[in-house]
Amino acid sequence: MGGRAAESRAGAGGDGRRRAHSDYGEAHPDTLKALGKLAVTVGQQGDLTGARIRQEQVVAGMRALHGDEGRDTLRAINNLAGTVAAMGDAFSARAMLEETIATLVRVFGEDDGDTLTSLGNLAALLWQCGERDEAVALQDQLVKVLRRARGAEDKVTQNAEAVLETMLREGWLS
Repeated sequence: MGGRAAESRAGAGGDGRRRAHSDYGEAHPDTLKALGKLAVTVGQQGDLTGARIRQEQVVAGMRALHGDEGRDTLRAINNLAGTVAAMGDAFSARAMLEETIATLVRVFGEDDGDTLTSLGNLAALLWQCGERDEAVALQDQLVKVLRRARGAEDKVTQNAEAVLETMLREGWLS
């Protein structure tokens, strides 16, 4: 019993994991994506420094594979910005998000899903930092683009509208 799977493992030195490691390695996109998921888990467990270190590794790896304008590189930077913000460095997180958004708009367009995600993240960061007027303006921009690109009935559009309504309501209260 075992058949081809056993032969395959035997052909890889008897250890399928060793073969997978040599096939994928640290610079493989799947390895980097797994490291990014690990970073999220580590961050959720409260180790933001550990999450940041892993996310910085992912950014460096994605840059090596895809360059500064690669979609996966820009996603990794967006994720890193969230961790940096959670660590209390809103200034650096804002700079990362603004640069990422500028690149996403230039390379993929204003209607691109990653562009819109990063724009929403920047609006949320600005809101949390007390930059309410700027946050509302960005969230309003996001809603307008979503309505045009996806329509008013789209769930993402409706969620963005609800966030904008909350910002406007809470903004009047402060």
